[in-house]
Amino acid sequence: MRSNFQSLKLIHRGLAKKNFKENTLNAFRYCFKKKYGIETDLHTTRDNEIICFHDFSLKKFKSSKLIKNTNYNEIKVIAGKFNVDIPKLIDLIKISKRKFLMLEIKSNFSKKNLINLVKLTKKLKKFCITSFNEKNIKNIYKINRNLNLGIIFSSSTSIKKIIKKSKLKYLKILVLEKKFINNKTINKLNKSLYFYTIKDKEVRDKHSNKNLIFENL
Repeated sequence: MRSNFQSLKLIHRGLAKKNFKENTLNAFRYCFKKKYGIETDLHTTRDNEIICFHDFSLKKFKSSKLIKNTNYNEIKVIAGKFNVDIPKLIDLIKISKRKFLMLEIKSNFSKKNLINLVKLTKKLKKFCITSFNEKNIKNIYKINRNLNLGIIFSSSTSIKKIIKKSKLKYLKILVLEKKFINNKTINKLNKSLYFYTIKDKEVRDKHSNKNLIFENL
């Protein structure tokens, strides 16, 4: 069955405007103020904090440290030197105000971290959990079978593979690169479909009846 959430417009990493820093509370607040949901990325730190951050390392902050090998407070200090405040997932949840959240698991989450993720999202009503890594989705399904779970597919994925994966019982959502947005076979699949990353206003308006992940209002 399809998810109950239809024709959603989610802002990619909270990038509603070019001057925002991605995956930050200021960016998220602006999206919520404009009544949009958001898509964000999740990693776990050495001390098992779940944070909203895209990269696997702190290279953008002139550090070679990996997120998974670094404690949250140290990450805060390193990013703070560049005027970036990396939020925990719980910080995002506190300000979400019932707006839809698409939570993308970037790294390979341990069972402990997946259980923590399920606990943190327990009171949320409008959200889904996705990942390129199917193992994350399979393992979280074992913890809670009632969640809206999805796999993300890149532009190089074959139609045949997408159709095959769409039959998996633990998937309610397929997140597809925008090249598939007009594919008739894909659009007939009995799943909730999301298309990323839309950066053209005309494309966004043309497909206003679909679930889109986009940047720049």
